[in-house]
Amino acid sequence: MNNSQQRGTDVPRGPRGTDRSLARRAELIATGRKLFANTSYDALSMDDIARHAGVAKGLIYYYFKNKRGYYLAIVRESVEELVVRASSTADLPRAERVHRTVDGYLRYAQHNQAAYRTIVSGGVGFDAEVHAVRDAVREELLAAIAEGAYGHRDLPVVARTALVGWLSCVEGVTLDWLGHQGLERDVVRSLLVRMLRDTLLAIQDFDPSCPAPVTE
Repeated sequence: MNNSQQRGTDVPRGPRGTDRSLARRAELIATGRKLFANTSYDALSMDDIARHAGVAKGLIYYYFKNKRGYYLAIVRESVEELVVRASSTADLPRAERVHRTVDGYLRYAQHNQAAYRTIVSGGVGFDAEVHAVRDAVREELLAAIAEGAYGHRDLPVVARTALVGWLSCVEGVTLDWLGHQGLERDVVRSLLVRMLRDTLLAIQDFDPSCPAPVTE
């Protein structure tokens, strides 16, 4: 690896940080998302990635430093899509907002299985950066559910604790569903929404300041 490869950054600086450079970086991430969508991190070498991208391996080093940097950029991009899917329901009635949030989450997981597993499991081994990304996703999803259920993002301690438990259940159910594919997505969505409804009723029992929304 030459010096320029070793000190490569996510986005080239100076005169090379042009629209063309940004477009090329976006193309590399798009290629990587397809490659890693259902292929594990260890199964792809930098040579494999460069061949699929149709570029010299050094270009990937230049933009992302190394394979891990490239992978983290792809995970962050995937996370942004997942959060957008979960949060793009602001104009809907609250009950429909919750349904759409859960459905968007499941759609993302179904079509980006390897990336989803990475986000939920925390990456390759113990990867502090991927764990931070995962935690950020969980916080945004909790906020999206709180907005849909209560009309605001602030959660009392009891509500937050209960919803964290529900979200952990969502992750476990989704991983099992991806592994077995024994149910239609609509069934899984309905199951998770029903479990959320029960969780919201339990929150109401413990904290009347958080009334469960009317779903009919």
